Amino acid sequence: MSDASSTVNMDTGQGSFGQVLLITAVATIGGFLFGFDSGVINGTVDGLRVAFNSQEMGTGFNVASMLLGCAVGAALAGTLSDAFGRRTMMIVAAVCFIISAWGSGVAGSSAEFVVYRIIGGLAVGAASVMSPAYISEVAPARYRGRLTSIQQVAIISGLFLAFVSNYLIAQATGGSAMNEWLLGFEAWRWMFWMELLPATFFLVALLFIPESPRYLVAQGSTDKARSVLSRLSGAKAAHRKVDEIEQSLANDHKPSLKDALGQFGFKPIVWVGIGLAVFQQLVGINVVFYYGAVLWQAVGFSESDALLINIISGAVSIIAVIIALLLIDRIGRKPLLWIGSVGMTVTLAIVAFCFSQAVTIDGAVSLPGSFGLIALLAANAYVVFFNASWGPVMWVALGEMFPNQVRGAGLAISGFAQWIANFAITMTFPIMLATAGIGLAGAYGFYAVCALISVFFVFKAVRETKGLELEEMQG
Repeated sequence: MSDASSTVNMDTGQGSFGQVLLITAVATIGGFLFGFDSGVINGTVDGLRVAFNSQEMGTGFNVASMLLGCAVGAALAGTLSDAFGRRTMMIVAAVCFIISAWGSGVAGSSAEFVVYRIIGGLAVGAASVMSPAYISEVAPARYRGRLTSIQQVAIISGLFLAFVSNYLIAQATGGSAMNEWLLGFEAWRWMFWMELLPATFFLVALLFIPESPRYLVAQGSTDKARSVLSRLSGAKAAHRKVDEIEQSLANDHKPSLKDALGQFGFKPIVWVGIGLAVFQQLVGINVVFYYGAVLWQAVGFSESDALLINIISGAVSIIAVIIALLLIDRIGRKPLLWIGSVGMTVTLAIVAFCFSQAVTIDGAVSLPGSFGLIALLAANAYVVFFNASWGPVMWVALGEMFPNQVRGAGLAISGFAQWIANFAITMTFPIMLATAGIGLAGAYGFYAVCALISVFFVFKAVRETKGLELEEMQG
């Protein structure tokens, strides 16, 4: 073959890392859409409020409705992927992304909008579980942490480009999501339609990547699995890996949701997965992702400045995830989680204190003196700590911590818990914001307490998985 770097050397047993990287890149487009779909709502909140004449509760549900779909998508994806394949479920997710992006933009009522957002949520939930699982199952152990971390780079890149897209569209229409843009449609509708481009590309690209070799072995398609692994790891390594997978599954039955059950409802390893998933949300990161524009307008920034701050936060997030990518296979998963928990506790406490100093002048809320700048810097430092730790590491850990027999069910249950926690945080934020005695200070104080608790959770419950093969994971 002409391209030696992308072929398998049968004598040395060397595969192609380039092919592994290419397959990883395709799988992480699901993460990109996960981020874009999550971030695009940030710039449309005001437009949705006016278009559908919704109050705090209605606005919160319009924003959070996607997360109900996410919970269902995550819960079903693990089990369905055990039955039909990782790649197959990602293809289904891509179709749902396309339907949701189009439908959210054409919605004429709040109910119609919610239906399309839930469809998008099914896609996000499935992608959030399947993309890291697929990557962890095709990546060599020595690269697995870094390659799975690319999922978080993709998520943050999706968020960042959604923020940029929202900002540019708002600027082109005079700074308001309700103003008309191309073809006479409001700007907020175009914000959703921008997602059609990457969603369609994701669907097409998935047709050119192989199925997970571990799924193929579990289904009895050993020759196909060996062929895939030969292209990725080399012929000698492929034979050895297929034997290891077969041995790990030899004394087990076909994977099912029952494999996750244990003495206290679930097996201990599944409870750890649930804890990781829930704490990632209880620290409040998606309040920044979903309500960033609302948050900064609430303390005196203009809509245009608030959208620009979102872009800055998105850029900072990408840098932070790259730091995690460089460190995760060197210092491990657990140390990064601990550092992130400590950093988020401190920065969230600072943000909460700054917001407690807010004053109302002529009906507008603002932060006096230097508190606005301090809050902005602390909030971005918080985003850095999250995206250099819990953001990517939680997905890496969930993708690799479960034994083969439990992986599909463990991912499904943990993913479901993650999205339910996300829904609760997202739904309650606008209510807390409008409640006297709570507001921004109370909300961020609560997130700081959760970050503090996560410090002890990491110390007590999380086990290091750096450098271990997936077949070595124990329940």
